[in-house]
Amino acid sequence: MLNNFLAFPLQEIPIIAAVLIIAFSVHEFAHAYTAYKFGDSTAKDQGRLTLNPAQHLDPLGTIFMFVAGFGWARPVPVNRFHFKNPRLEGVIVSLMGPVSNFLLALIGYAILYFYVVTGTSADFPGFILQFLNDFVWINLVLFVFNLLPFPPLDGYRIIEDLVPPRTRAKLSHYEQYGSLIFLVLVLIPPLNQVTISPILGYVPELFLRSFQTLFTLFQ
Repeated sequence: MLNNFLAFPLQEIPIIAAVLIIAFSVHEFAHAYTAYKFGDSTAKDQGRLTLNPAQHLDPLGTIFMFVAGFGWARPVPVNRFHFKNPRLEGVIVSLMGPVSNFLLALIGYAILYFYVVTGTSADFPGFILQFLNDFVWINLVLFVFNLLPFPPLDGYRIIEDLVPPRTRAKLSHYEQYGSLIFLVLVLIPPLNQVTISPILGYVPELFLRSFQTLFTLFQ
């Protein structure tokens, strides 16, 4: 009965939880570290310049991940006034979170590919192979998901820094409505099946195929 209320099979929850702890922590650390290197110590001063999951996980966002299939961590505070070039460096800071998930997926795929090609994967416990498969896929999904142009996702923050200041001011007036539209698209089945879900299914699959093609070249 519990499976009816979860986005993942009950037996996979421990593995999914481990993957998410790593993915969310690295994602938020990447934001904090990049901002710090650009001169903003806001995240560091609040204890967010760390890989400690306790500093990054949001309880409600984590619950939503298991129930609704999407979730969030605690956003890293960034003060762009400390940047020498606020718009450019703001884009880089926002981009580094999703990029960190892409790199995690690439590393996970490299490990998985190496052991499958060498034949040693047969000696692996099944849960390790399951972990690596979920690790690659979930990080690719997070990479794509966070680049969607809806507040409060990183994709929206990137757009904010790319558009002229006057346009950014106008965007801020409608941000709350953008967040509401985003939640509707994600949570309502008839809508998410023709909007968000196809993107999160098709685009990560394209990257996965690209990984396969890339690593095949090294055989």
